[in-house]
Amino acid sequence: MRYRFISDSHTHSECSFDGTDSVIMMCEQATAIGLYSIAVTDHCECHEYFEKNVREDITRSIMQISKARAMYHDRLHVYTGIELGQPTQDVDAAKDALSLTDYDFILGSLHNLKDEQDFYFWEYTEENMYALLDRYFDELLELARQNLFDSLAHLDYPLRYIIGNAKLSPDMNRYAERIDAVLETVVKNNKAVEINTSGLRQIIGRTLPSADIIRRFKELGGKYVTIGSDAHRWGDIGSGIEIGLDILSECGFTHFTVFEKHEPKLLPIL
Repeated sequence: MRYRFISDSHTHSECSFDGTDSVIMMCEQATAIGLYSIAVTDHCECHEYFEKNVREDITRSIMQISKARAMYHDRLHVYTGIELGQPTQDVDAAKDALSLTDYDFILGSLHNLKDEQDFYFWEYTEENMYALLDRYFDELLELARQNLFDSLAHLDYPLRYIIGNAKLSPDMNRYAERIDAVLETVVKNNKAVEINTSGLRQIIGRTLPSADIIRRFKELGGKYVTIGSDAHRWGDIGSGIEIGLDILSECGFTHFTVFEKHEPKLLPIL
């Protein structure tokens, strides 16, 4: 590996509705490829938390992570995380999920608009994509202001499907002010943004968000950036993390961030 510290801060186990493998399997892979740390951040989709008994899945995730920490304590830093999806859409669900344990790390995500399906399922057209993006960035700003997370995940998430799957090319300049408002809120709250490397394995072929947004985050005073593969199976653990570190360095950062008990730990890129 070209880097001394490599950490994957966005991973999903079988305790996520779309994950496949146990936390132990994920940690075994992380150890095999020489990672410094892994944060297991299983899904907590707040808008369906009570309806689909997400609480049980999160509790199971916490138990598996605890076992893995004991098994790998001398080989791998294993952090207890959660991906808190749509916390503004059900505040009671978010509060309940966050009360289940003393997490190390909380990712904040927006996978769907209020009362709508996940962006994955939309059929995008030139006629509807801007209306959807307008609503997305408005709701993302609300999520940022709610401030329940340590790092804001895949900031331009809908583009994974608008650009990647639908082959459309929205003019993102029209969202510059809204994106700045989100980034400024994250900076004000002394929180992190994420470089999500899943797009490198998908049709879009780039990280989420783009390097331009990470560069802008630094210009606005941002200090903390986490990097995560968004792996949903053991074979994707650590995927693209070195490219994420390359991007971070190119954007002027000298360190990346992991969180332990919600405290940011800066680790040198080189």
